[in-house]
Amino acid sequence: IAIATAVAIAVGIAVATAVARHRPSPLHPFLMARRAVDATRMGDATFSKMEKVSSELFSLTYGAMVTQLLRDYEEVDATNVQLEKMGYNIGTRLVDEFLAKAQISACSSFSDTAEIIAKVGFKMFLGINVEVANASSSEFSLTLSDNPLAEFVELPDLYSKLEYSGLLCGVLRGALEMVQMRVECHLVRDVLWGDDATEIRVVLKEILEEEYHDDDD
Repeated sequence: IAIATAVAIAVGIAVATAVARHRPSPLHPFLMARRAVDATRMGDATFSKMEKVSSELFSLTYGAMVTQLLRDYEEVDATNVQLEKMGYNIGTRLVDEFLAKAQISACSSFSDTAEIIAKVGFKMFLGINVEVANASSSEFSLTLSDNPLAEFVELPDLYSKLEYSGLLCGVLRGALEMVQMRVECHLVRDVLWGDDATEIRVVLKEILEEEYHDDDD
């Protein structure tokens, strides 16, 4: 399976762009379904233009990084914190990458935003199909049936609480913050914990005020 190269983990780019254009208003179910179809096509088209590496190489490289973090910090909880922080730093820096390679129209609701994230962002950077669940005006879940980060991985009992894919949560949080959206983002389920899929929950906590600076200052 081919996936997008190094910036693949920056799926939060899609979140940042979509939410930046977010205007909260309800969509008719038919329009929501149509939007999902359009987003899927957009994701497929954009993914076809991306440079790719094998999923095996990507997974092994990420695994080596997690292993090194475990050695450096020695505790699972501390490693979880570092993975999320790393993702956050990625998310705050890569918004322009998405804008340069994908063209999306304005989102009409937070649910609409979730579809763009799932169908365009994840497809574009990770090459996977992601489903949106339990979406509302302030929260949604992203369900990953396939998770390239977790391929070839089994967690020993010692690391059973490791949030191996927590980096993705940080990416989403960082990207959203760049567009004045403070969120809480966490793993609800993980295939490495014995679940049938990986689920990420995104909850909007606050809309931050954008700061403007006078050119004369």
